[in-house]
Amino acid sequence: MDTQLFHIFRNTPTGRETYFQSLYFCNLMGATPVVYIPAHTKFLMYFDGDVVQVDLDTSYLTAPESAEEHARALAESKGLSPGFFHPKNFTASTLPDIPVDFDFMCCPRSISEVAGKIGLGHIGSRVRRIIQNAQFPVLITSPSFRKWKSVTIFFGGSKNAVNALRLGLRVARKTGMKVRLFTQVEGDKTRKDYEAIIEGAGLTEDVNRYMEDWLFFFGGKFDENLYEVPHNSLVVLGAYGHGLIRDILFGSKMETIQSVLPNNLMVVGPHYIDHG
Repeated sequence: MDTQLFHIFRNTPTGRETYFQSLYFCNLMGATPVVYIPAHTKFLMYFDGDVVQVDLDTSYLTAPESAEEHARALAESKGLSPGFFHPKNFTASTLPDIPVDFDFMCCPRSISEVAGKIGLGHIGSRVRRIIQNAQFPVLITSPSFRKWKSVTIFFGGSKNAVNALRLGLRVARKTGMKVRLFTQVEGDKTRKDYEAIIEGAGLTEDVNRYMEDWLFFFGGKFDENLYEVPHNSLVVLGAYGHGLIRDILFGSKMETIQSVLPNNLMVVGPHYIDHG
């Protein structure tokens, strides 16, 4: 089966920016965009450990008569042939069921009715729950379309940091882009401690092949250290684990990353399975 990225299309200028980001990702990764044009403001995603009801912003229902035409034309302008997802199963007449077996999913920072209150520094609760439960990574887009020319991986040594590293290296293999690791050192750990974790995961060879730089910070303020992340880099990080990575999605560090970095983010959650 082809690699597929699931995208909920919003037929607005803002939605077009998010869609361009999905199309750019698909071109780089050799993936097929699977587009869902919602007819209702709610849908369900049945994950193994949770059922997530997503309440869409009403702007997702804008101009339904031209939505598919616009989505198809934009994809074809980028040399892509999109698939369109039409729900077959409904929990209720206005509550379609969305499958959860895609390889990737694209989300803006918020997809809910409170989108107007969501700024750069916060991820919406529905997006968080998708990340918490999904086996696929979630691409969280920047406010406007931007190309990325490298991959920056936040690596704190946890299990999910290793998963993020695997995913980042997969992107590097597919795109030919160089990788940069970002580590905010905790306690009395040394670089050798982190290198040992990478070696234990069997990733040393790939890291040596694709890594351009390893940003080590043994001190300093986290938000100030983020200045070293290039503006045109895809940021890959894990959403659970220990220490830094544990805090990234649901604590102050994630909010710091969100408010400081305008970059596109690729987030792997605790149930992520690497199929790379």
